[in-house]
Amino acid sequence: MLLSWTVVNEPWKAPTEADKLSNPLANDPKAMTKGRKLFDAYCWVCHGATGKGDGPSAAALKVRPAALHSALVQSQTDGAIFWKVTNGRGEMAPYVHSLSDAQRWALVSYIRSLKE
Repeated sequence: MLLSWTVVNEPWKAPTEADKLSNPLANDPKAMTKGRKLFDAYCWVCHGATGKGDGPSAAALKVRPAALHSALVQSQTDGAIFWKVTNGRGEMAPYVHSLSDAQRWALVSYIRSLKE
């Protein structure tokens, strides 16, 4: 179900229980590399090659994709980012059925590497 324009323009907050989720790949040195490959396959077209929200499809979206290197994203818990990748919102697809839990956690690991 798509959310209305009004809801999508509100700040996107994961539920508080998402903050309790812990990245099982946080100490896996290969997770970031796996996450980068997944990012290049699924995410760059909107979030941009370096995660700045400036991908080739970004201009056509109603809501600009998040700049993944920003303090706004990086200040979130791994669990919150995982929850957002899992569930999506508005034009951001949910990846719960497309990517395994391990793949979504690898994406979180890669997103963490994009700090400013």
